[in-house]
Amino acid sequence: MRVYIGCGGYSNDDWTAPGLIYEGVRKDDYLATYSEHFDAVELNSSFYAIPGLKAFEGMARKSGGHTRFTVKLNRVFTHDRAPTDTDFDRMLQSPEPLRDVGVMGPYLAQFPFSFHRTPENRRYLGMLTERFAGHELAVELRHASWDKPEVRGGMSELGVIWVSPDYPPLGGMPEPQVHVTSDVGYLRLHGRNKGSWWEGQSAAERHDYLYNRAEMAEWAEKIALVNDDLSELYVFFQNTTKGHALKNIPVLREALNARGVPVKTPEPGDQGRLF
Repeated sequence: MRVYIGCGGYSNDDWTAPGLIYEGVRKDDYLATYSEHFDAVELNSSFYAIPGLKAFEGMARKSGGHTRFTVKLNRVFTHDRAPTDTDFDRMLQSPEPLRDVGVMGPYLAQFPFSFHRTPENRRYLGMLTERFAGHELAVELRHASWDKPEVRGGMSELGVIWVSPDYPPLGGMPEPQVHVTSDVGYLRLHGRNKGSWWEGQSAAERHDYLYNRAEMAEWAEKIALVNDDLSELYVFFQNTTKGHALKNIPVLREALNARGVPVKTPEPGDQGRLF
């Protein structure tokens, strides 16, 4: 199993603090710097506006052409749930520069907690997976009504990737387990900040959480159990607030390597080898 580890987004101004990776770095150089440390990134900006071809060309170039990108679906697909044919065309075609250099990972459909398992929503999810047929699609379903073997069985038949999450232990959301529905796995670690998950005024507040070593060891154990079941696993830390993710990733890498799951750490100097 090839493990890719990175963060939810790379444009984090929090990381300009002393001792963090963007200290003294120009904003235009964030992605190049990020790619010296991590071999995958979950693109968040596409949730708010679908980037064009030139923007994706710039990402491929600045990342050195070797950082894997997973691309979050625009909110029109997951929150508004009213995509037009033009939306589908742009979402499918714009990341072509990433495919051209072999760094395109799965699309991510991140549905809100309000998206319950109803007949209407099941039909919508079926339509969405049909329209993305032929492309890797990872689906995060935040309401516990979806957390059922039969749901994962249906996703497995379609080759859709179940997103395994780590949420605060508040109930009503899927359990923190690694489930396999494809030969590609996808894990999103949101942190366990119980106090601000529902009450927080921003994503930064909700994800203000630093995992401890025992919690990272717990996830390393779960990942090791599926080592022979997957060809690739993407692990994305969403707790980017205050650089928490930057501190947690080396700990998870160490825990995985100790359990016989090899994890590559990008080496400075790898940059630019394709361009």
